[in-house]
Amino acid sequence: MYTSFARVYDRLMDTVDYAAWAGHYQRLMDACGVPRQGKCVECACGTGNLTLPLARAGCKITGVDLSEDMLALAMEKARRAGVTAPFVRQDMRSLLVPRRVDCVLCTCDGVNYLTDRAQAAQFFSAAYNALRPGGALIFDVSTPDKLQKTLGCNTLFSDDEEIAYIWRNRWDESAALVTLELSIFVRRPDGAYDRLEERQTQRAHTRRELRQWLLDAGFSDPRFYGRLRMTPPRTGDDRWHVTAKRP
Repeated sequence: MYTSFARVYDRLMDTVDYAAWAGHYQRLMDACGVPRQGKCVECACGTGNLTLPLARAGCKITGVDLSEDMLALAMEKARRAGVTAPFVRQDMRSLLVPRRVDCVLCTCDGVNYLTDRAQAAQFFSAAYNALRPGGALIFDVSTPDKLQKTLGCNTLFSDDEEIAYIWRNRWDESAALVTLELSIFVRRPDGAYDRLEERQTQRAHTRRELRQWLLDAGFSDPRFYGRLRMTPPRTGDDRWHVTAKRP
């Protein structure tokens, strides 16, 4: 996952306000009683777009991802920014930390890529074991409404001077899965294009499922918030933020 996509990921995501996202994750940490400058692991950290602002704010954070290419970009960005933040290649379903941490984050749809109950149970159990008593798991997911209706079986297009893409989606109602197939065209200096292909699958988890899986893993007090809000979800939200605590 994200092998060729790592080359263009940041350019495709350059409209995302990661500073606002980092600020919201800090508010969620406050709500869970987690110190903003505590020890934290961010799973599915990608190229470090949230890791770095949280590290700059004083969080002792380690970025974890399965993609070597993504991590290479994250480390380079941290070096250029003068930010100290280690990055480690791990599958978050078998997350291991040398010492228990105050907070485990899983950002930007990471949990959606866990495509069945068994995978989600593996991750939630690993996150639970990585946390100190009183620590918190905080993550976000794209909602079923977004995956079924906004992505669904739709085809999306974008074209500018440097990058163009065709984004085809296939929704499987019975499995609550959406398959995303991207053909990305990156313009070279000579005017020709490199073509990159990427295929991903996400699952539309319901709140009921997520709550039960968290409780099954030992977490207490699962809470759901709307997109970048400290208030409950509303109909039509395209993203939920979720918190749960290790007792």
